[in-house]
Amino acid sequence: MTLYSPRTRRRRLGVATAAAGLLAALLAAGPVSATPDPGDKSAAPKSVSKSTEAEVEKAISAGDIPGQDEVVHSDNIQHVTNIPKDALPGTNSDLAFQGKYAFAGNYDGFRVFDISNPKAPKTVAQVLCPGSQNDVSVSGNLLFLSTDSSRSDDSCASTTQPASEKSSWEGMKVFDISDKANPKYVSAVETACGSHTHTLVPEKKNVYVYVSSYSPSATFPDCQPPHDGISVIKVPRSAPQKAAVVNFPVLFPGEGADGGGNPGAPTNPGVSKTTGCHDITVLPSKDLAAGACMGDGILFSIADPENPKVIDQVQDNVNFAFWHSATFNQKANKVVFTDELGGGGAATCNAEIGPDRGANGIYDITGKGDKRKLVFKSYFKIPRHQADTENCVAHNGSLIPVKGKDLMVQAWYQGGVSVWDFTDSTKPKEIGYFERGPLSTDKIQTGGSWSAYYYNGYVFSNDIAKGFDVLKINDSRTDPASKIRLGELNVQTQPDYFG
Repeated sequence: MTLYSPRTRRRRLGVATAAAGLLAALLAAGPVSATPDPGDKSAAPKSVSKSTEAEVEKAISAGDIPGQDEVVHSDNIQHVTNIPKDALPGTNSDLAFQGKYAFAGNYDGFRVFDISNPKAPKTVAQVLCPGSQNDVSVSGNLLFLSTDSSRSDDSCASTTQPASEKSSWEGMKVFDISDKANPKYVSAVETACGSHTHTLVPEKKNVYVYVSSYSPSATFPDCQPPHDGISVIKVPRSAPQKAAVVNFPVLFPGEGADGGGNPGAPTNPGVSKTTGCHDITVLPSKDLAAGACMGDGILFSIADPENPKVIDQVQDNVNFAFWHSATFNQKANKVVFTDELGGGGAATCNAEIGPDRGANGIYDITGKGDKRKLVFKSYFKIPRHQADTENCVAHNGSLIPVKGKDLMVQAWYQGGVSVWDFTDSTKPKEIGYFERGPLSTDKIQTGGSWSAYYYNGYVFSNDIAKGFDVLKINDSRTDPASKIRLGELNVQTQPDYFG
């Protein structure tokens, strides 16, 4: 199929009221635990109206959207293979890479793939260790796993337990992966409000871990408001069992229990109140970090990794509901922030929501040193309207390393995988895509690509429901990236591809 075939879908479904009502209900409900993302288990399907169901089926019949589970893609994208879930049935989450291995997080643990032959990845290990989100990173012989659900203890045999109980545990787990087929659990560090995501700042002797977490409550003994900072863990490579929190820098200083971040509603209706960060991306070669922190986007210095320092702070109280993640371009003069409108569980890639909400915000970085500023330039959202039964919003992606270009591959849940160009900050455009049709035509069922990352010539996607996908981009604009080879990739620790 051509890139701009009818499946780029200018869909005209008369379901504005139903879609808006469902989204409003999802946003009003708010997070039950420390996250609006899917919880410990896959979110329960949410029924839609009969009229919406009929409109979705009509759109499929007309070819305006792909059929249920149908795979479609642009001509320049090849679907190499799919590896379904196996021993770990939970929600698939983030990805990390080292040499010939891919590490795939899952709410029930993590899976290790040998990707030396991308056409036929082989499972090397599956580790059962429940605790959402189980975001995963690797550095040398160490693997790091985030736990952001309240557990009975820090073991891999733990069970769920209310956060209101003092004995409950959430935080970071550390594994030894010197033997990829037999990862060994070596230590754990409890952190305030758990670890929704984490970011590595690796050094020769130590690995620093920035732990992002949020949504405190006066009823949670280990997660008290205002919680306007991040936990910094220091992990000695030679003695990971000595890992410990060494600082809790406050990024949003302010008076009282509400701190100094975005106040959210009623001051800023529809915007998340800032009570911590969702995700941080560091660019160690430039001593920079970008934080996506609920109602705020921040730029900060990590010249002293134990004491990060905020340089600039921005808000978008018109179109951003939840600052979710960040990506620098290679020159470090731009940042792409994503807005996870609806928490990843709502249908927001439709005409009713429009092109500016649930999108990426592209910001230029101007000035020098501590006087650098984030300056908004434009939004980017996939141009392919999705069904109102498909959860779809901007999510995790990575740079495609091409000198002189700003190219990115990105997951959009059931919106699939998008390849796009933001070389011109004011005129971003999609140049390729891969997606499946809706999981369901009569309910919103959480699925689609959680993370889509470019690594050593291929795109690897961890699909929440369908498993591990391998894609190949065949395009003169991205072909030079195939010459860049990395020994390790944690996307939230961006490499200097050309240094």
